[in-house]
Amino acid sequence: MSVSTPIAHAQTAAPLAALLPARRGIAWKVTPAEYGIRANAAMSRITDGFRSLIVVEQAGVVEVYADRPDDFAVTPEVTVDAAGPDPVAALAVHVLRCTLPVLDAERAAETLRTGGDEQALRDRIDALTEVGFALIDHGANAASTVRMGGEGLEWVTGRGGMWWMQAIDPSGTLSLGFCGPVSDLYELLPNVLPPADGYAATDAGSAFTRYLTDRYPQIRPLNDDQVEFGGQGQPYGWITSTTGTDAPDDNTRIVAHLTRVGPDLLLTAASHLI
Repeated sequence: MSVSTPIAHAQTAAPLAALLPARRGIAWKVTPAEYGIRANAAMSRITDGFRSLIVVEQAGVVEVYADRPDDFAVTPEVTVDAAGPDPVAALAVHVLRCTLPVLDAERAAETLRTGGDEQALRDRIDALTEVGFALIDHGANAASTVRMGGEGLEWVTGRGGMWWMQAIDPSGTLSLGFCGPVSDLYELLPNVLPPADGYAATDAGSAFTRYLTDRYPQIRPLNDDQVEFGGQGQPYGWITSTTGTDAPDDNTRIVAHLTRVGPDLLLTAASHLI
């Protein structure tokens, strides 16, 4: 649907675009909205050339829509109160966790249909390599490795933990594994967990699971040794203690696994993986 009068730019668009990483060296830029979603609302389109979002501001609310070719945006991906604490950051967190991975999955499915398995694999390896260079830029000594499922990267953190990362998901998201002290996860988890609003710490499980749910109420105990987090349409992961559950502290050794993590999120969170 076209509009006959110019649409005012959304003030949130430029700061949101600045929080999204430049993939393949292409920064996000703000362009005019090509059609109106809400009457008399301020709107802008932000794009990095192969993915696009529409930012809509009206009546103290900011919405972000996925802008798909030949598809009129109807349902917002995320809505925040413009007067809330750091609304731009709240939008960026959701876009990085949930929206961009969905757009990447749709693009990956189209690549698989038109270019076949080989091109789809090349795209996944390109994403892995891009995140690998970001890790190296932050000081990681990331090296190639081969694990079950295919090639990947692995590196050791400053506290002696080990990460490994693979591009084995057809959706284009990345999978990560970790072995080491639980405190190595503290900086990354806020980036992959859903917002804590509406969650409350649980008394279920063991001292180990409560040690984590007290810090991150979004985490769910599975049993005395293991917790999980995330769900459909967002990163999913689990954490298991390998050194007992009775007296946990920051040095408790754990094994963790994360899936459905978008390359964009990892590019912004690379410093938390070192």
